[in-house]
Amino acid sequence: MYSGIVNGESTTFGTSGLLYRSNKVMYDRATRSLWNQFIGEPVIGPLADSGIRQPFFPSVVTTWGEWWDEHPETTVLAQDTGIYPPEFYVPEDNPLAIYFNYFTSEEVMFPVWIRDETFDPKAVVVGLSVGESNKAYAVRDLQDARLVNDTVGGMNVVVVASPESRAGRIYERGDLTFTTTDDDDLGLAPAALLDDSGIRWTVTETGLVADDDASKRLARIPSITSFWFGWFQYHPETEIYGQER
Repeated sequence: MYSGIVNGESTTFGTSGLLYRSNKVMYDRATRSLWNQFIGEPVIGPLADSGIRQPFFPSVVTTWGEWWDEHPETTVLAQDTGIYPPEFYVPEDNPLAIYFNYFTSEEVMFPVWIRDETFDPKAVVVGLSVGESNKAYAVRDLQDARLVNDTVGGMNVVVVASPESRAGRIYERGDLTFTTTDDDDLGLAPAALLDDSGIRWTVTETGLVADDDASKRLARIPSITSFWFGWFQYHPETEIYGQER
């Protein structure tokens, strides 16, 4: 989820129809430059080699039910788009879904020459970049752990994950170490955490907020949820959660 501000100018992006390493190439409508969608850099056109790297926002891949339970005031993009009929949009696990065969196959659609066999190519990971350091957290491992205190690129972080969906939210943690609360529901992502001094922190979309002082906040860090083969192509030097040296 990238910023739509390019060089101080508000613009929109479109799909070029091109792929690079099986990843979408987008273009901005202000300069018609082509952008690498995975890393947010312009690669062809007026902005190429400009050193721009588009900032992006925290986002999460989750289920509609899980999101609705946490955010009942939310709005949603209507399925009555005027382009396809509403019944065209079916869940990804429905055999009628456009990419059903792709998602249920172990193979990628196009050749991938930078590969790693640690996970299946389409295993889903949550990827975090801090400076020059990168780390991948397999969703299946996060679902088991639900809460991970970690350090990436010299930054102490905490990962809060759902046991059911692909949701993995990452926050700064300073010098604190977090555990789950006594009233923690193991069937859900932790809604609150306890630090090592016993202070309770509420988990929000933008940060962790201390219950004893709402001015104390630990910011959420943008991360990327992707297939393993996509993450590894752009971060072949990545660390992997659970396989730390």
